[in-house]
Amino acid sequence: FLLLTFLKFLDEYFHPFKHGLLFLFLPLFDLTQVGGLGTKLSTGWSFLGGSRIVIRPNVTRNLLQRKSSMVSALWSESSQIATNVFPLGTLAVLPFYFFMVVAPKAALAQKVMESSIPYIVLGLLYVYLVYLSWTPDTMQLLFPNKYLLPELDGIAEMFSRVMTLASAWIHLLAVDLFAARQIYHDGLENDIETRHSVTLCLMSCPIGIVSHFITKALFSRRDR
Repeated sequence: FLLLTFLKFLDEYFHPFKHGLLFLFLPLFDLTQVGGLGTKLSTGWSFLGGSRIVIRPNVTRNLLQRKSSMVSALWSESSQIATNVFPLGTLAVLPFYFFMVVAPKAALAQKVMESSIPYIVLGLLYVYLVYLSWTPDTMQLLFPNKYLLPELDGIAEMFSRVMTLASAWIHLLAVDLFAARQIYHDGLENDIETRHSVTLCLMSCPIGIVSHFITKALFSRRDR
């Protein structure tokens, strides 16, 4: 009983100095490596329990590091997909423009341009890229106001993302090719020159459409 009372007295008396006594011996430990592993260091001292150095894992920090690594990996993967899709989509539509411009009246060209396969493929690819580019703030960027009308700042923010830009490029390729095919078929039906308008559709679809209307009007006047 006396021994326990004495130890309790020492514990209470030296309690204010326990951190100072402990840190006298901390230089003996290499704690710099421990701190770098995402851990927390807590100390305790008493005559009854002795000195303790408790190392606990910093769960929050480790989780944040893992999430950061996962986000970086996903971003790298998305960037790689977008980098591959950009040239592949462009190369995929060039053969169709080649047939419409070089040999518009050839039987093979007409048969190829009747197919709907390229539009289905481009459409599915576009849906896939939109799925990859979709983020929780996409709807907010598209419809930022109560009138549900897009604003330039929101669209600019969306197109600053690589995956969104890649999906927009596939969208343009599909729409441009579809418009070019419509012009091509209209030219065959009405015996109108369309090669220049089809070429313009590849570079800028609206200009190609305007070019075709002007050409069609000139040919109609010529026939009169």
